[in-house]
Amino acid sequence: MLEELRNAARKVQGDRGLRSVMLQCKRLLSERGEANSIAIARELVNRYSGLPDEQRALFFERLSRDYSPDPETVLQSARAYAGDPSAPNLLRLTQVAEPPRQELLRRINRSPGGTASIVAMRRALLARLAKQPELQAVEADFLHLLSSWFNPGFLQLQRVDWNSPAQLLEQIIRHEAVHQIDGWDDLRRRLQPDRRCFAFFHPQLPHEPLIFVEVALLPEMPAAIAPLIDKASEPMPADRFKVAAFYSISNCQPGLKGVSLGNFLIKRVADELKRELPRLKTFCTLSPIPGFARWLQTGAAHEGLPKARAERLAEAREALLAHSGGDLGTLASAGALRSMNGEATQALLRLCAYYLGFRSTTAGGDAVARFHLDNGARLERLNALGDLSAKGAKQSFGLMVNYLYDLEKVEAHHEQFTQGGVAQSRAIAALL
Repeated sequence: MLEELRNAARKVQGDRGLRSVMLQCKRLLSERGEANSIAIARELVNRYSGLPDEQRALFFERLSRDYSPDPETVLQSARAYAGDPSAPNLLRLTQVAEPPRQELLRRINRSPGGTASIVAMRRALLARLAKQPELQAVEADFLHLLSSWFNPGFLQLQRVDWNSPAQLLEQIIRHEAVHQIDGWDDLRRRLQPDRRCFAFFHPQLPHEPLIFVEVALLPEMPAAIAPLIDKASEPMPADRFKVAAFYSISNCQPGLKGVSLGNFLIKRVADELKRELPRLKTFCTLSPIPGFARWLQTGAAHEGLPKARAERLAEAREALLAHSGGDLGTLASAGALRSMNGEATQALLRLCAYYLGFRSTTAGGDAVARFHLDNGARLERLNALGDLSAKGAKQSFGLMVNYLYDLEKVEAHHEQFTQGGVAQSRAIAALL
């Protein structure tokens, strides 16, 4: 009984809080609110922050219901523009078609910390989309505005080194998403002179990295990740630097999902390194292939290929099945991968070459491959036993891939990808 009373009291309090937030929204969009927008926006953010999760869900529903364009007004303006496509009619149509919640978010953004608050709001919104698809239009407005506010022209590139503030270094450890950083000694090795770490920052979030990339400076293109993240390894002398290998890129702000940051980061860092170290001739990645094992285990479809190539891929999969006793899942361990014979290894490489070279242009293609190929990289080389960690064995049967960034050809390679093609080396083509 007592718990029921507490729940009822919390609900009443939450309802009161939501009404207060929505009242602040109304005030912020009023004519008088525009003059006092900073104070009202600050109060709105404070009251939103105090809402329980269920009330935040209702807040997004109210944004969808109460702050969408008026259908009848949009229809009338659309008819007017269709009948007379003049500049005034077009201007009127664009004005009435824009959801009022976009202006609401712009005014929230004026308050101190407003940008960070909107990023946090979107993070909460993204967590609800699967269960509340009717909020897609609200999400589109958040993404539209954040994509403008986080345009690469506004972002600041900063090198992270061992002398960076401890708070920033802690965030690098916490947000590393590809190859976990095992404490301070590991981080220190990753910031030695033969390593680089660069991050993007926004002026409104000066102490919060948005995304960062880790780079290894090497004499040749790397084939395995373990030597690059070995915290006991010795730094390499600068006179041996010929290759810059991007081996990890991590997003730090879930609320900025879908905002293009990483593609610009890699190109900016490549330009920065080229200025700092003119001897660098090759810019590449050593990348995971997180979707490969799942694709291979669920059938490895290769429709639409010429008969001879389709038959070679089918034979490759049969060879792997024979090697694994009919269960490809048994390959997902370092021991099993080390014991693979040459025929099975070649079969694995051939199937992965197809997966990256042909499936990447589809919506279901490997996410990392789509990122780099759409960014203008070339599919360069596959590396067996490249990642024998438990994660690497499970996701890609130990394979890793090098993507090559030829800075003079990235635009052409990007254009090729948008038209359904993948730039690839002769070594990759030979596997098929």
